[in-house]
Amino acid sequence: MMRSYLPVQVPFLAGSAGAVRYYCDSFTLFGAIYALQALFMPIAFQYLLSFPLLQDLPQPTLIQLAAQMDDRQFVRREVVSTKEQTRFALGFLLSGRLQGVDFTVDGRSVGLFFVEPGDYFGELSVVDNKPAAEHVIAVSKSRALFLEATLSRQLIFEHPSIAQAVMAKLSQRVREVTAQRTLLALPNPFQRLCVQLLLLARASQSGAMALEFAPTHQELAIMINSSRETVTRAFQTLILRQVIERQGDHLYLRDMQFLSDVGNGRIEPPR
Repeated sequence: MMRSYLPVQVPFLAGSAGAVRYYCDSFTLFGAIYALQALFMPIAFQYLLSFPLLQDLPQPTLIQLAAQMDDRQFVRREVVSTKEQTRFALGFLLSGRLQGVDFTVDGRSVGLFFVEPGDYFGELSVVDNKPAAEHVIAVSKSRALFLEATLSRQLIFEHPSIAQAVMAKLSQRVREVTAQRTLLALPNPFQRLCVQLLLLARASQSGAMALEFAPTHQELAIMINSSRETVTRAFQTLILRQVIERQGDHLYLRDMQFLSDVGNGRIEPPR
């Protein structure tokens, strides 16, 4: 049977983030009822399905969560959360990119990790109800949803699959912090950069190892305790040696063995 879809506009949401368009099956009563119900769903509901952590939740639970979340937008370099704040929430990044950072005693920035769209952050404070171990800033224009800590803990305790995923994420964070501490103990910034690129790389759709939406030289510099100028010079060397290749926002690692050999001290870093 041919299906016909009728656009439905929400008048009181026009001109706002909610000017939402729904489509209902004009041939079925069920479709019409579903469309009317959808009109009054919280705007954030449609976005929750983009988060792997929440995808297995039943629809009624997702609708309830959407009603309880705060929707916030951040400009580049804006602070998303700080170590000093005493009210905690579990954040879900819809778009943009965030970075966890801290500062040394002499005021230098140290980059710790990135948060990509579809990921969540703030789970450490949600779990133990203690201040965060880092500040989180937006490294590009970003949008995130926030679920207050008490509600987040309730969500984790009531759904074993979410509890398991959060535990796995915390374990991953411990491993990453350990690897980062080992990296920072390397004496040469070129070595540290090679290891950092290996840690950040993931298999791309083509199978090649790459950094999608590669960090800027400044963002990499604060992760390896170096300067932007040093990272830029190192990148020039790596590109000339065809070790890495930049294509748009992607940075491909073409010679993993070279990066590994330099990082492990098997060959001397170029000068």
